[in-house]
Amino acid sequence: MCGNLQKTCSYEKIKPLFNHNMTLMFGGFGGVGSPPTIIKSILDWGIKDLTIIGNDTGFPHIGIGQLVADNRVKKVIASHIGSNPVAGSLMSEGKLEVEFSPQGILAERIRAGGVGLKGIITEIGIDDPYLNKGKKIIEIEGKTYMFESALTSQIGIVFAKKADPFGNLVYDKSARNTNPLVAMASDITIVEAEEIVEAGDLDPEEVVTSGVFVDHIVPSKGVDWKWIWE
Repeated sequence: MCGNLQKTCSYEKIKPLFNHNMTLMFGGFGGVGSPPTIIKSILDWGIKDLTIIGNDTGFPHIGIGQLVADNRVKKVIASHIGSNPVAGSLMSEGKLEVEFSPQGILAERIRAGGVGLKGIITEIGIDDPYLNKGKKIIEIEGKTYMFESALTSQIGIVFAKKADPFGNLVYDKSARNTNPLVAMASDITIVEAEEIVEAGDLDPEEVVTSGVFVDHIVPSKGVDWKWIWE
């Protein structure tokens, strides 16, 4: 079954949701917390010309970086791309548009999108000609701030340690990172879960993301890359 209250799915069922030129938001931090089987599936399905939003571009062979390295991405909004030299080269060559957003600001922009705000105001980056380019400057009570627009996406892909059939999620340590925010800020949230448990098996106190933010759950087939530190 896929959809309604029971949200467990097969990969073939979610395949039609992915399209060329779509905006894709992803959880993870350097690959930790990114959904490996969903990313591999996107590669296998040939999806291209993506705009991706997330903390970073992983590594060339780890996490979302695989999509970048395979030239499937046209634009990225991230806090940094330094761990992925392919992303840096593509940006320098004018083949990849990159919008940098300081890490905390990026997280807040995603959170704002998730709770229905239009954006946030901040002093961070206001004196940086790269970060303030094209941004609206606002004065409030004699102080100057910069407006940062909220971020949302058509699809968000999330990695969880455990999920129940209703989409309640538990994350593993640092794999929690941006996943809860991504789940909130996406029109359709697809979760890759290491383990799908029966309804009622999760302790309510350990649930981080409520099933109200989740549309589909697919079982993980495991990490298919070798970590950079191994």
